[in-house]
Amino acid sequence: MTPTPARTLRLILGDQLNPLHPWFENVSEDVVYVLMEVRQETDYVLHHAQKILAIFAAMRDFARQLREAGHRVRYINIDSPSNRQSLTDNLDALITHCGATTVQYQAPDEWRLDAQLAAWRDGLISQGLCVEMVGSHHFYTERDEAARLFEGRRNWLMEHFYRHMRRQHGVLMETPIKPVGGQWNFDHDNRQPWRGSPPEPTDWRQQHDHQAPWQTIVASGVASFGEPRAGQLAWPLNRAEALQHLDAFIQHALPHFGQFQDAISQQSWRLFHSLLSFALNVKMLSPREVVARAEGAWREGHAPLAAAEGFIRQILGWREYVRGVYWAHMPGYAQHNKLAHQGPLPAWFWTGETRMACMAQAIGQSLEQAYAHHIQRLMVIGNFALLVGVNPQAVHRWYLGVYIDAFEWVELPNTLGMSQFADGGLLATKPYVSAAAYLDRMGDHCAGCHYQKKERLGERACPFNALYWDFHIRHAPLLRHNPRIGMVYKQIDKMTPEAIAAIQTKAKDLQARVDTL
Repeated sequence: MTPTPARTLRLILGDQLNPLHPWFENVSEDVVYVLMEVRQETDYVLHHAQKILAIFAAMRDFARQLREAGHRVRYINIDSPSNRQSLTDNLDALITHCGATTVQYQAPDEWRLDAQLAAWRDGLISQGLCVEMVGSHHFYTERDEAARLFEGRRNWLMEHFYRHMRRQHGVLMETPIKPVGGQWNFDHDNRQPWRGSPPEPTDWRQQHDHQAPWQTIVASGVASFGEPRAGQLAWPLNRAEALQHLDAFIQHALPHFGQFQDAISQQSWRLFHSLLSFALNVKMLSPREVVARAEGAWREGHAPLAAAEGFIRQILGWREYVRGVYWAHMPGYAQHNKLAHQGPLPAWFWTGETRMACMAQAIGQSLEQAYAHHIQRLMVIGNFALLVGVNPQAVHRWYLGVYIDAFEWVELPNTLGMSQFADGGLLATKPYVSAAAYLDRMGDHCAGCHYQKKERLGERACPFNALYWDFHIRHAPLLRHNPRIGMVYKQIDKMTPEAIAAIQTKAKDLQARVDTL
Protein backbone atom coordinates (compact mmCIF):
# COMPACT_ATOMS: atom_id res chain seq x y z
CA MET A 1 0.00 0.00 0.00
CA THR A 2 1.49 3.34 -1.05
CA PRO A 3 1.91 5.74 1.90
CA THR A 4 -0.39 8.75 1.71
CA PRO A 5 1.69 11.96 1.53
CA ALA A 6 1.12 14.29 4.47
CA ARG A 7 3.63 16.89 5.52
CA THR A 8 2.14 17.45 9.00
CA LEU A 9 0.69 15.16 11.63
CA ARG A 10 -1.27 16.76 14.46
CA LEU A 11 -1.84 14.67 17.59
CA ILE A 12 -5.09 15.14 19.51
CA LEU A 13 -5.23 13.59 22.98
CA GLY A 14 -8.42 12.28 24.55
CA ASP A 15 -8.83 15.38 26.73
CA GLN A 16 -8.28 17.85 23.87
CA LEU A 17 -11.65 17.62 22.13
CA ASN A 18 -12.06 21.34 21.44
CA PRO A 19 -13.50 22.01 17.96
CA LEU A 20 -12.81 25.74 18.39
CA HIS A 21 -9.03 25.31 18.60
CA PRO A 22 -7.22 27.45 15.99
CA TRP A 23 -5.94 24.27 14.35
CA PHE A 24 -9.33 23.68 12.78
CA GLU A 25 -9.92 27.13 11.25
CA ASN A 26 -8.52 25.99 7.90
CA VAL A 27 -8.71 22.71 6.00
CA SER A 28 -5.47 21.46 4.46
CA GLU A 29 -4.71 18.31 2.49
CA ASP A 30 -1.21 18.42 3.92
CA VAL A 31 -2.41 17.92 7.51
CA VAL A 32 -3.59 14.68 9.09
CA TYR A 33 -5.16 14.75 12.54
CA VAL A 34 -4.31 11.73 14.66
CA LEU A 35 -6.46 10.34 17.48
CA MET A 36 -5.75 7.01 19.09
CA GLU A 37 -7.17 4.65 21.68
CA VAL A 38 -4.19 3.03 23.38
CA ARG A 39 -3.56 0.69 26.28
CA GLN A 40 -0.94 3.14 27.48
CA GLU A 41 -3.81 5.41 28.51
CA THR A 42 -6.30 2.80 29.70
CA ASP A 43 -3.79 0.86 31.81
CA TYR A 44 -1.60 3.37 33.70
CA VAL A 45 -4.19 3.19 36.50
CA LEU A 46 -7.30 1.01 36.88
CA HIS A 47 -10.11 3.11 35.41
CA HIS A 48 -13.86 3.13 35.80
CA ALA A 49 -15.61 1.49 32.86
CA GLN A 50 -17.68 4.61 32.11
CA LYS A 51 -14.58 6.80 32.01
CA ILE A 52 -12.92 4.65 29.36
CA LEU A 53 -16.12 4.33 27.38
CA ALA A 54 -17.02 8.04 27.55
CA ILE A 55 -13.58 9.23 26.47
CA PHE A 56 -13.38 6.77 23.60
CA ALA A 57 -16.93 7.58 22.47
CA ALA A 58 -16.21 11.32 22.61
CA MET A 59 -12.96 10.86 20.67
CA ARG A 60 -14.77 8.90 17.96
CA ASP A 61 -17.43 11.60 17.72
CA PHE A 62 -14.74 14.28 17.50
CA ALA A 63 -13.08 12.39 14.63
CA ARG A 64 -16.45 12.28 12.90
CA GLN A 65 -16.85 16.05 13.27
CA LEU A 66 -13.41 16.69 11.82
CA ARG A 67 -14.05 14.46 8.81
CA GLU A 68 -17.39 16.12 8.17
CA ALA A 69 -15.65 19.49 8.24
CA GLY A 70 -13.26 18.28 5.51
CA HIS A 71 -10.20 17.50 7.62
CA ARG A 72 -8.08 14.39 7.11
CA VAL A 73 -8.17 12.10 10.15
CA ARG A 74 -6.28 8.97 11.14
CA TYR A 75 -8.19 7.28 13.96
CA ILE A 76 -6.61 4.25 15.62
CA ASN A 77 -9.13 2.04 17.42
CA ILE A 78 -8.22 0.07 20.50
CA ASP A 79 -8.53 -3.22 18.57
CA SER A 80 -6.81 -2.11 15.36
CA PRO A 81 -4.19 -4.68 14.24
CA SER A 82 -1.73 -1.84 13.55
CA ASN A 83 -2.18 -0.31 17.02
CA ARG A 84 1.09 -0.45 18.94
CA GLN A 85 -0.80 0.68 22.11
CA SER A 86 1.63 3.57 22.71
CA LEU A 87 1.26 7.22 21.67
CA THR A 88 4.84 7.61 20.53
CA ASP A 89 5.17 4.18 18.91
CA ASN A 90 2.04 4.83 16.86
CA LEU A 91 3.33 8.28 15.89
CA ASP A 92 6.65 6.81 14.78
CA ALA A 93 4.82 4.37 12.52
CA LEU A 94 2.61 7.12 11.07
CA ILE A 95 5.56 9.39 10.37
CA THR A 96 7.06 6.64 8.23
CA HIS A 97 3.76 5.69 6.63
CA CYS A 98 2.74 9.24 5.71
CA GLY A 99 6.18 10.63 4.97
CA ALA A 100 5.55 13.44 7.45
CA THR A 101 8.20 16.09 8.06
CA THR A 102 6.40 17.90 10.88
CA VAL A 103 4.54 16.69 13.97
CA GLN A 104 2.57 19.04 16.17
CA TYR A 105 0.80 18.40 19.46
CA GLN A 106 -1.11 20.50 21.94
CA ALA A 107 0.45 20.97 25.38
CA PRO A 108 -0.59 17.99 27.51
CA ASP A 109 -2.18 18.70 30.87
CA GLU A 110 -0.60 15.72 32.65
CA TRP A 111 3.05 15.72 33.64
CA ARG A 112 3.65 12.11 32.57
CA LEU A 113 2.45 12.81 29.02
CA ASP A 114 4.31 16.09 28.84
CA ALA A 115 7.54 14.31 29.84
CA GLN A 116 6.94 11.42 27.44
CA LEU A 117 6.24 13.63 24.44
CA ALA A 118 9.07 16.04 25.27
CA ALA A 119 11.62 13.20 25.38
CA TRP A 120 10.23 11.78 22.13
CA ARG A 121 10.30 15.23 20.52
CA ASP A 122 13.93 15.81 21.48
CA GLY A 123 14.92 12.48 19.95
CA LEU A 124 13.23 13.26 16.64
CA ILE A 125 14.53 16.82 16.46
CA SER A 126 18.05 15.43 16.76
CA GLN A 127 17.24 13.39 13.64
CA GLY A 128 16.13 16.45 11.70
CA LEU A 129 12.34 16.14 12.07
CA CYS A 130 10.31 19.21 13.08
CA VAL A 131 8.27 18.54 16.23
CA GLU A 132 6.32 21.41 17.80
CA MET A 133 4.17 21.83 20.90
CA VAL A 134 1.40 24.43 20.71
CA GLY A 135 -1.00 25.74 23.34
CA SER A 136 -4.36 24.12 24.00
CA HIS A 137 -6.12 27.53 24.07
CA HIS A 138 -8.31 26.38 26.95
CA PHE A 139 -7.25 27.71 30.34
CA TYR A 140 -7.27 31.25 31.67
CA THR A 141 -3.70 30.85 32.95
CA GLU A 142 -0.33 29.66 31.74
CA ARG A 143 1.20 26.67 33.49
CA ASP A 144 3.56 28.82 35.58
CA GLU A 145 1.26 31.76 36.33
CA ALA A 146 0.34 30.61 39.85
CA ALA A 147 3.99 29.93 40.67
CA ARG A 148 4.90 33.46 39.63
CA LEU A 149 2.04 34.91 41.69
CA PHE A 150 3.01 32.95 44.81
CA GLU A 151 6.77 33.32 44.46
CA GLY A 152 8.34 33.56 47.91
CA ARG A 153 5.16 32.60 49.79
CA ARG A 154 5.04 29.53 52.03
CA ASN A 155 1.29 29.00 51.73
CA TRP A 156 -0.45 29.20 48.40
CA LEU A 157 -3.81 30.57 49.50
CA MET A 158 -6.49 30.02 46.89
CA GLU A 159 -8.35 33.15 48.00
CA HIS A 160 -5.36 35.30 47.03
CA PHE A 161 -5.23 33.63 43.62
CA TYR A 162 -9.00 33.92 43.15
CA ARG A 163 -9.07 37.65 43.82
CA HIS A 164 -6.17 38.11 41.42
CA MET A 165 -8.13 36.24 38.73
CA ARG A 166 -11.31 38.22 39.34
CA ARG A 167 -9.45 41.52 38.96
CA GLN A 168 -7.38 40.39 35.99
CA HIS A 169 -10.34 39.10 34.00
CA GLY A 170 -13.01 41.54 35.19
CA VAL A 171 -15.35 38.83 36.50
CA LEU A 172 -18.09 39.90 38.94
CA MET A 173 -16.41 43.28 39.41
CA GLU A 174 -18.14 46.59 40.12
CA THR A 175 -14.94 48.56 39.43
CA PRO A 176 -11.48 47.29 38.46
CA ILE A 177 -10.72 46.77 42.16
CA LYS A 178 -14.13 46.42 43.86
CA PRO A 179 -16.14 43.17 43.65
CA VAL A 180 -19.89 43.27 43.09
CA GLY A 181 -21.82 43.00 46.32
CA GLY A 182 -18.91 44.51 48.24
CA GLN A 183 -17.24 41.20 49.07
CA TRP A 184 -15.25 38.53 47.27
CA ASN A 185 -16.72 35.41 48.78
CA PHE A 186 -20.25 34.40 49.79
CA ASP A 187 -19.40 31.08 51.42
CA HIS A 188 -21.46 31.85 54.51
CA ASP A 189 -24.60 31.86 52.33
CA ASN A 190 -23.76 28.53 50.73
CA ARG A 191 -23.79 26.08 53.63
CA GLN A 192 -27.37 24.97 54.02
CA PRO A 193 -28.50 21.34 54.23
CA TRP A 194 -31.07 20.15 51.71
CA ARG A 195 -34.28 18.60 53.07
CA GLY A 196 -36.01 17.85 49.78
CA SER A 197 -37.13 21.34 48.83
CA PRO A 198 -36.77 22.78 46.28
CA PRO A 199 -36.88 19.52 44.31
CA GLU A 200 -33.70 18.53 42.52
CA PRO A 201 -33.80 18.96 38.74
CA THR A 202 -34.35 15.95 36.53
CA ASP A 203 -31.27 14.43 34.91
CA TRP A 204 -30.91 16.49 31.74
CA ARG A 205 -28.16 14.38 30.22
CA GLN A 206 -28.73 12.58 26.94
CA GLN A 207 -28.49 8.78 26.96
CA HIS A 208 -26.29 7.09 24.36
CA ASP A 209 -26.26 3.52 23.13
CA HIS A 210 -22.68 2.27 23.20
CA GLN A 211 -23.03 -1.43 23.78
CA ALA A 212 -20.91 -2.30 20.72
CA PRO A 213 -17.92 -0.09 21.60
CA TRP A 214 -17.98 -1.44 25.14
CA GLN A 215 -17.82 -5.01 23.85
CA THR A 216 -14.78 -4.01 21.76
CA ILE A 217 -13.08 -2.51 24.81
CA VAL A 218 -13.67 -5.66 26.84
CA ALA A 219 -12.59 -7.96 23.99
CA SER A 220 -9.34 -5.97 23.71
CA GLY A 221 -8.44 -6.97 27.26
CA VAL A 222 -8.78 -3.55 28.87
CA ALA A 223 -9.34 -3.96 32.61
CA SER A 224 -11.79 -1.70 34.42
CA PHE A 225 -14.11 -1.53 37.41
CA GLY A 226 -17.46 0.02 38.23
CA GLU A 227 -20.76 -0.15 36.37
CA PRO A 228 -20.20 0.28 32.60
CA ARG A 229 -23.84 1.26 31.92
CA ALA A 230 -23.18 0.37 28.29
CA GLY A 231 -26.28 1.19 26.30
CA GLN A 232 -27.11 4.16 28.52
CA LEU A 233 -23.97 6.27 28.62
CA ALA A 234 -25.09 9.63 29.95
CA TRP A 235 -22.06 11.86 29.45
CA PRO A 236 -21.85 14.39 26.57
CA LEU A 237 -20.01 13.21 23.49
CA ASN A 238 -19.51 16.57 21.77
CA ARG A 239 -19.66 20.30 22.21
CA ALA A 240 -23.28 20.60 21.04
CA GLU A 241 -24.44 18.23 23.78
CA ALA A 242 -22.21 19.92 26.34
CA LEU A 243 -23.74 23.29 25.51
CA GLN A 244 -27.21 21.81 26.03
CA HIS A 245 -26.07 20.59 29.45
CA LEU A 246 -24.71 24.04 30.27
CA ASP A 247 -28.05 25.59 29.29
CA ALA A 248 -29.91 23.12 31.50
CA PHE A 249 -27.66 23.79 34.47
CA ILE A 250 -28.00 27.57 34.19
CA GLN A 251 -31.76 27.32 33.89
CA HIS A 252 -32.65 24.57 36.35
CA ALA A 253 -29.86 24.22 38.90
CA LEU A 254 -27.68 27.32 39.23
CA PRO A 255 -30.33 29.35 41.09
CA HIS A 256 -30.14 26.83 43.96
CA PHE A 257 -26.54 25.67 43.54
CA GLY A 258 -24.94 28.07 45.99
CA GLN A 259 -27.38 27.57 48.82
CA PHE A 260 -26.97 23.78 48.78
CA GLN A 261 -23.48 23.28 47.35
CA ASP A 262 -22.18 21.83 50.63
CA ALA A 263 -25.18 19.58 51.26
CA ILE A 264 -25.26 15.79 51.07
CA SER A 265 -28.39 13.68 50.87
CA GLN A 266 -29.27 10.02 50.47
CA GLN A 267 -32.28 11.22 48.45
CA SER A 268 -30.15 12.78 45.70
CA TRP A 269 -26.88 11.79 44.05
CA ARG A 270 -26.23 15.15 42.39
CA LEU A 271 -28.47 17.80 44.03
CA PHE A 272 -27.87 21.07 42.11
CA HIS A 273 -24.34 20.42 40.86
CA SER A 274 -23.58 21.15 37.22
CA LEU A 275 -22.28 17.77 35.95
CA LEU A 276 -20.14 19.84 33.56
CA SER A 277 -16.69 18.81 34.80
CA PHE A 278 -16.25 16.03 32.22
CA ALA A 279 -17.13 18.35 29.34
CA LEU A 280 -14.82 21.03 30.72
CA ASN A 281 -11.90 18.71 31.36
CA VAL A 282 -11.96 17.19 27.87
CA LYS A 283 -12.31 20.76 26.55
CA MET A 284 -15.71 20.52 24.87
CA LEU A 285 -16.52 23.64 26.85
CA SER A 286 -14.32 26.66 27.56
CA PRO A 287 -14.08 27.84 31.18
CA ARG A 288 -14.57 31.38 29.92
CA GLU A 289 -17.95 30.65 28.38
CA VAL A 290 -19.08 28.74 31.47
CA VAL A 291 -18.07 31.62 33.75
CA ALA A 292 -19.70 34.14 31.41
CA ARG A 293 -22.98 32.21 31.43
CA ALA A 294 -23.03 32.07 35.24
CA GLU A 295 -22.25 35.77 35.58
CA GLY A 296 -24.86 36.56 32.95
CA ALA A 297 -27.47 34.58 34.87
CA TRP A 298 -26.84 36.76 37.92
CA ARG A 299 -26.86 40.03 35.97
CA GLU A 300 -30.17 39.02 34.36
CA GLY A 301 -31.69 38.28 37.78
CA HIS A 302 -32.01 34.55 37.14
CA ALA A 303 -29.62 33.44 39.89
CA PRO A 304 -28.62 35.02 43.21
CA LEU A 305 -25.14 36.49 43.52
CA ALA A 306 -24.10 33.91 46.12
CA ALA A 307 -24.93 31.08 43.71
CA ALA A 308 -23.16 32.64 40.74
CA GLU A 309 -20.11 33.60 42.79
CA GLY A 310 -19.84 30.16 44.41
CA PHE A 311 -19.96 28.42 41.06
CA ILE A 312 -17.59 30.87 39.37
CA ARG A 313 -15.11 30.40 42.23
CA GLN A 314 -14.94 26.69 41.37
CA ILE A 315 -14.06 27.42 37.72
CA LEU A 316 -12.13 30.70 37.69
CA GLY A 317 -10.59 30.15 41.10
CA TRP A 318 -10.17 26.56 42.20
CA ARG A 319 -9.80 24.84 38.83
CA GLU A 320 -7.09 27.20 37.60
CA TYR A 321 -5.46 27.28 41.03
CA VAL A 322 -4.98 23.52 41.39
CA ARG A 323 -3.56 23.40 37.88
CA GLY A 324 -0.98 25.96 38.94
CA VAL A 325 -0.13 23.96 42.06
CA TYR A 326 0.23 20.84 39.93
CA TRP A 327 2.67 22.28 37.39
CA ALA A 328 4.70 24.11 40.02
CA HIS A 329 5.34 21.02 42.14
CA MET A 330 5.42 18.03 39.82
CA PRO A 331 6.73 15.39 39.65
CA GLY A 332 7.59 15.34 43.35
CA TYR A 333 4.11 16.40 44.47
CA ALA A 334 2.72 12.95 43.71
CA GLN A 335 4.92 11.40 46.42
CA HIS A 336 3.92 13.67 49.31
CA ASN A 337 2.86 11.88 52.49
CA LYS A 338 3.45 14.41 55.29
CA LEU A 339 1.34 12.46 57.81
CA ALA A 340 3.12 9.16 56.98
CA HIS A 341 -0.17 7.32 56.49
CA GLN A 342 0.33 3.78 55.19
CA GLY A 343 -3.04 2.08 55.67
CA PRO A 344 -4.58 0.05 52.83
CA LEU A 345 -7.60 1.18 50.88
CA PRO A 346 -10.65 -0.50 52.49
CA ALA A 347 -11.92 -3.42 50.42
CA TRP A 348 -15.39 -1.89 50.19
CA PHE A 349 -14.02 1.01 48.13
CA TRP A 350 -14.47 -1.44 45.26
CA THR A 351 -17.96 -2.62 46.25
CA GLY A 352 -19.67 0.08 48.36
CA GLU A 353 -20.60 -2.58 50.90
CA THR A 354 -20.21 -0.83 54.25
CA ARG A 355 -22.67 -0.21 57.08
CA MET A 356 -21.76 3.49 57.24
CA ALA A 357 -24.72 4.99 55.37
CA CYS A 358 -22.95 8.12 54.09
CA MET A 359 -19.97 6.10 52.85
CA ALA A 360 -22.15 3.41 51.30
CA GLN A 361 -23.96 6.01 49.22
CA ALA A 362 -20.89 8.01 48.24
CA ILE A 363 -18.83 4.94 47.29
CA GLY A 364 -21.77 3.11 45.70
CA GLN A 365 -22.70 6.18 43.68
CA SER A 366 -19.09 6.60 42.53
CA LEU A 367 -19.03 3.01 41.31
CA GLU A 368 -22.42 3.35 39.59
CA GLN A 369 -22.18 6.84 38.14
CA ALA A 370 -18.40 7.46 37.90
CA TYR A 371 -19.30 10.68 39.69
CA ALA A 372 -19.64 12.18 43.15
CA HIS A 373 -19.96 15.86 43.95
CA HIS A 374 -17.20 17.72 45.75
CA ILE A 375 -18.59 17.38 49.28
CA GLN A 376 -18.94 13.62 48.88
CA ARG A 377 -15.37 13.47 47.60
CA LEU A 378 -13.92 15.75 50.28
CA MET A 379 -16.03 15.49 53.43
CA VAL A 380 -17.30 11.92 53.16
CA ILE A 381 -14.88 9.66 51.25
CA GLY A 382 -11.74 11.76 51.67
CA ASN A 383 -12.60 12.57 55.28
CA PHE A 384 -12.84 8.91 56.22
CA ALA A 385 -9.69 7.94 54.29
CA LEU A 386 -7.71 10.65 56.07
CA LEU A 387 -9.06 9.83 59.53
CA VAL A 388 -8.43 6.10 59.21
CA GLY A 389 -4.93 6.68 57.83
CA VAL A 390 -5.08 5.33 54.27
CA ASN A 391 -1.93 5.77 52.19
CA PRO A 392 -2.57 8.97 50.19
CA GLN A 393 -1.11 7.51 46.98
CA ALA A 394 -3.65 4.67 47.18
CA VAL A 395 -6.43 7.23 47.62
CA HIS A 396 -5.05 9.21 44.68
CA ARG A 397 -5.03 6.18 42.38
CA TRP A 398 -8.62 5.33 43.31
CA TYR A 399 -9.87 8.89 42.74
CA LEU A 400 -7.96 9.13 39.46
CA GLY A 401 -9.50 5.91 38.23
CA VAL A 402 -13.07 6.17 39.48
CA TYR A 403 -14.22 9.64 38.45
CA ILE A 404 -15.31 10.57 34.94
CA ASP A 405 -13.68 14.01 35.23
CA ALA A 406 -10.43 12.89 36.90
CA PHE A 407 -7.31 13.90 35.02
CA GLU A 408 -4.16 14.07 37.09
CA TRP A 409 -3.61 17.84 36.84
CA VAL A 410 -6.89 18.51 38.65
CA GLU A 411 -7.33 15.32 40.67
CA LEU A 412 -3.87 15.02 42.26
CA PRO A 413 -3.77 18.39 44.08
CA ASN A 414 -7.40 17.96 45.13
CA THR A 415 -6.69 14.51 46.57
CA LEU A 416 -3.20 14.77 48.05
CA GLY A 417 -3.43 18.42 49.02
CA MET A 418 -7.02 19.33 49.81
CA SER A 419 -8.42 15.95 50.81
CA GLN A 420 -5.50 14.06 52.40
CA PHE A 421 -3.32 16.95 53.64
CA ALA A 422 -0.37 14.96 52.32
CA ASP A 423 1.52 18.11 51.28
CA GLY A 424 1.50 19.31 54.89
CA GLY A 425 -0.53 22.44 54.25
CA LEU A 426 0.81 23.91 51.01
CA LEU A 427 -2.63 23.86 49.43
CA ALA A 428 -5.08 23.60 52.37
CA THR A 429 -4.76 25.66 55.52
CA LYS A 430 -6.02 22.77 57.67
CA PRO A 431 -6.98 19.10 57.30
CA TYR A 432 -10.58 18.81 56.13
CA VAL A 433 -11.86 16.31 58.67
CA SER A 434 -14.98 16.04 60.76
CA ALA A 435 -16.79 13.77 63.17
CA ALA A 436 -20.37 12.63 62.71
CA ALA A 437 -21.88 15.93 63.88
CA TYR A 438 -20.88 17.77 60.69
CA LEU A 439 -22.11 14.96 58.44
CA ASP A 440 -25.42 14.93 60.27
CA ARG A 441 -25.77 18.69 60.07
CA MET A 442 -25.14 18.80 56.32
CA GLY A 443 -26.91 15.55 55.39
CA ASP A 444 -29.62 13.05 56.26
CA HIS A 445 -27.78 9.73 56.36
CA CYS A 446 -27.36 9.37 60.11
CA ALA A 447 -31.04 8.78 60.86
CA GLY A 448 -31.10 5.41 59.11
CA CYS A 449 -27.50 4.37 59.68
CA HIS A 450 -26.38 1.21 61.48
CA TYR A 451 -24.05 3.37 63.57
CA GLN A 452 -25.02 5.91 66.21
CA LYS A 453 -23.98 9.46 65.41
CA LYS A 454 -23.60 10.61 69.03
CA GLU A 455 -21.61 7.66 70.33
CA ARG A 456 -17.83 7.68 70.43
CA LEU A 457 -16.81 4.36 72.02
CA GLY A 458 -19.65 1.84 71.89
CA GLU A 459 -19.88 -1.12 69.52
CA ARG A 460 -22.24 0.84 67.27
CA ALA A 461 -20.55 4.21 67.70
CA CYS A 462 -20.07 6.07 64.42
CA PRO A 463 -16.49 5.33 63.30
CA PHE A 464 -15.99 8.98 62.33
CA ASN A 465 -16.14 10.01 65.98
CA ALA A 466 -13.28 8.07 67.58
CA LEU A 467 -11.22 8.36 64.41
CA TYR A 468 -11.66 12.15 64.42
CA TRP A 469 -10.29 12.59 67.90
CA ASP A 470 -7.57 10.01 67.44
CA PHE A 471 -6.44 11.77 64.26
CA HIS A 472 -5.82 15.00 66.16
CA ILE A 473 -4.18 13.19 69.07
CA ARG A 474 -1.81 11.29 66.74
CA HIS A 475 -0.86 14.37 64.76
CA ALA A 476 -0.69 16.90 67.58
CA PRO A 477 3.00 17.75 66.95
CA LEU A 478 2.12 18.98 63.45
CA LEU A 479 -1.38 20.37 64.00
CA ARG A 480 -1.62 21.69 67.56
CA HIS A 481 -0.48 25.18 66.68
CA ASN A 482 -2.61 25.52 63.58
CA PRO A 483 -4.79 28.58 64.36
CA ARG A 484 -7.77 27.16 62.43
CA ILE A 485 -8.12 24.10 64.65
CA GLY A 486 -6.98 25.37 68.04
CA MET A 487 -10.38 24.70 69.59
CA VAL A 488 -9.98 20.97 68.99
CA TYR A 489 -6.86 20.84 71.14
CA LYS A 490 -8.48 22.87 73.89
CA GLN A 491 -11.07 20.09 74.10
CA ILE A 492 -8.44 17.36 73.97
CA ASP A 493 -6.53 19.08 76.79
CA LYS A 494 -9.62 18.79 78.97
CA MET A 495 -9.85 15.00 78.44
CA THR A 496 -8.56 12.65 81.10
CA PRO A 497 -5.72 10.26 80.25
CA GLU A 498 -8.24 7.42 80.51
CA ALA A 499 -10.56 9.05 77.98
CA ILE A 500 -7.71 9.61 75.54
CA ALA A 501 -6.55 6.01 75.94
CA ALA A 502 -10.08 4.76 75.27
CA ILE A 503 -10.30 6.82 72.07
CA GLN A 504 -6.94 5.53 70.88
CA THR A 505 -7.93 1.93 71.61
CA LYS A 506 -11.20 2.33 69.74
CA ALA A 507 -9.45 3.94 66.76
CA LYS A 508 -6.86 1.16 66.56
CA ASP A 509 -9.67 -1.41 66.58
CA LEU A 510 -11.46 0.42 63.75
CA GLN A 511 -8.27 0.59 61.71
CA ALA A 512 -7.59 -3.11 62.26
CA ARG A 513 -11.02 -4.18 61.03
CA VAL A 514 -11.70 -1.39 58.53
CA ASP A 515 -12.80 -3.90 55.87
CA THR A 516 -15.73 -4.99 58.06
CA LEU A 517 -17.13 -1.59 59.04
